[in-house]
Amino acid sequence: MELIKDFKDLWRGVALALVIAVPAWLLGKQFEVIGGPVFAILIGMVLATLLRRRPGVAEATSAGIKYTSKKILQYAVILLGFGLNLGEIAKVGAKSLPIIVATITTSLVVSYVLHRAMKVPTKISTLVGVGSSICGGSAIAATAPVIDADDEEIAQAISVIFLFNILAALIFPTLGSMLGMTNEGFGLFAGTAVNDTSSVTAAAAAWDGMHPGSNALDHATIVKLTRTLAIIPITLGLAFLQVRKAKRAAEAGEGTGQAAGTFDIKKIFPFFILFFVLASIITTVFALPVAVTAPIKTLSKFFIVMAMAAIGFNTDVVKLVKTGGKPIFMGLCCWIAITLVSLGMQSMLGIW
Repeated sequence: MELIKDFKDLWRGVALALVIAVPAWLLGKQFEVIGGPVFAILIGMVLATLLRRRPGVAEATSAGIKYTSKKILQYAVILLGFGLNLGEIAKVGAKSLPIIVATITTSLVVSYVLHRAMKVPTKISTLVGVGSSICGGSAIAATAPVIDADDEEIAQAISVIFLFNILAALIFPTLGSMLGMTNEGFGLFAGTAVNDTSSVTAAAAAWDGMHPGSNALDHATIVKLTRTLAIIPITLGLAFLQVRKAKRAAEAGEGTGQAAGTFDIKKIFPFFILFFVLASIITTVFALPVAVTAPIKTLSKFFIVMAMAAIGFNTDVVKLVKTGGKPIFMGLCCWIAITLVSLGMQSMLGIW
């Protein structure tokens, strides 16, 4: 009976997210440099604005929209793990590891410094820093539930990442040619300095088009997958910080409404991250073939689009625009810093 009640409460919101996600997914396939998640957020925000005068719709879909933006997002991250063969990535991507570590560290440091200097909210700073340094929307999807970010914070971070994805895909191939980069050098550059996987693909494909016979796309993809592995230590690190913070609050009887001395790790720790790691280990140990992992990865990406549709529908676009200046500046600084560090490290290591 409980399951039937949950279904009655959730199905309208989940169905609405699905209806938004389908055209967003198709548009993302046509315009990969933008991507389905961005289209989903935009369509969701537009639809929410149009339906704002009909409060009955928002009320009927509220539970399902919340479920999709939280739980479906977590399921997407778990399934994402099946796309990571740790052995293959370690073998092929080891050469790029120093640059990956340097760019990730740079982005996190820049976002932290600007968070303190400009008083940017902690959760927005974390999402922009992680999204810029690791893998854009996927990293934001993995991190948001860990730090308990709300829908508007997620939408804002995704929007910032999207802006610099577009610029990177348009500018980097020409910049690489001007700098006289080799095909391998540009693949490494695109894989370490472009935020989102779709934009890495777009930039590397554009380079290959400009340089017949080049294979920068394959190299950039491997580097990007290696970079994606950073999701694991960073989300686990953030999770332990959240647990520590919650434990202190519980001991003091603050913030959670619990009595002093009570603490329930099951309610705080994001166990879906452990399932993500387990999925990666299963793929690696059993060497799951592409025929098995490819459909799972596709489902994971579609779930992310669904979750972003729900997040867009639950976002106040006016507030998003009004509060967007500082996060955009932070994203710009992270993007420039990552670009310079990636190029600088390659120059030092004699790669390009």
